[in-house]
Amino acid sequence: MLKPMTTKIQFILNLIIAAFILGFTPGCAKKSETPPPITPVIPVITTTSVSGISQTAAESGGTITSDGGASVTFRGVCWNTAGGPVITDQHTADGTGTGTFTSQLAGLSPNTLYYARAYATNSAGTAYGNQQTFRTLKIVADSVTDVDGNLYHVIRIGNQSWLQENLRVTKYRNGDVIPVVTTDAQWKIQTAGALCNYDNTAANGTIYGKLYNYFALTNPHGLCPTGWHVPSDGEWKTLGTILGGDTVAGGKLKSTGTIEQGTGLWYTPNTGATNSSWFTGLPGGYRINYGTYYSIGNVGYFWSTSDTASVNAWNYVLDANNNELLRNYNLMTNGFSVRCCKD
Repeated sequence: MLKPMTTKIQFILNLIIAAFILGFTPGCAKKSETPPPITPVIPVITTTSVSGISQTAAESGGTITSDGGASVTFRGVCWNTAGGPVITDQHTADGTGTGTFTSQLAGLSPNTLYYARAYATNSAGTAYGNQQTFRTLKIVADSVTDVDGNLYHVIRIGNQSWLQENLRVTKYRNGDVIPVVTTDAQWKIQTAGALCNYDNTAANGTIYGKLYNYFALTNPHGLCPTGWHVPSDGEWKTLGTILGGDTVAGGKLKSTGTIEQGTGLWYTPNTGATNSSWFTGLPGGYRINYGTYYSIGNVGYFWSTSDTASVNAWNYVLDANNNELLRNYNLMTNGFSVRCCKD
């Protein structure tokens, strides 16, 4: 009579033993789990102290010590005059990745308090470094006169000093007169220094400065005031770099306003003109090598002393239709404006 019960108990025990064996048999490891993906966070960045402060420029940068688990795709320094600058304010773009970088802050206004922060962007967002404050230098009330007694104001752009006006002098530093050539026939055969007023109109020479051929600026007696010189190609290049590169430097160099609105000396549109450098570049036009005058109000051509092949020399151009500082070369018999740079 006990046999059915014994059989039932034995069956239950067998089930328990089987379950135990299936759950704990040696060599049957549990299935490994895939670790959860790492979620990127914003980078870690500090801001470099601001240095090299002038009236219109400064230098800073940053150090990125962690990319936050994702590649840094943008980095630089942003700044404003209100505090807490972000990348929608003025900013530089200084490459990618971690490490230390340097930033050139250009187009600043003189005697102005600025706030600057380094930034770094990855897929998680943008991180900002500690905020730095600095004040740009005042415009120094400095001036110089040429041998004729014409007064020019001095401006500082980065580590360079420039005259704020186009040259108007009619003599070399030793007092020798620079010939004024009015006829086309005489202009195109000049092999010595010469000058002219645009359209042979004295008022244009007063407002926009004189136009000189290349031979005038290389005369050994000197064209610029004592302690000053006509800039080289390299000095013009440096000026463009200080102002953020040639593609934007033109706007920072041009005087503002338009002739049509009665607010300036440039024809519309005077694209991108801010004159934030205080260079006050003017559109004095030019005189072509065979004597004809062109484009006053539209362009300013400025000589450098650097020649290319004995018959051409490098020059730089400001144009009403763009905000670039254009580099070109032209025949030495052309007539262009001159800006002087301090020795």
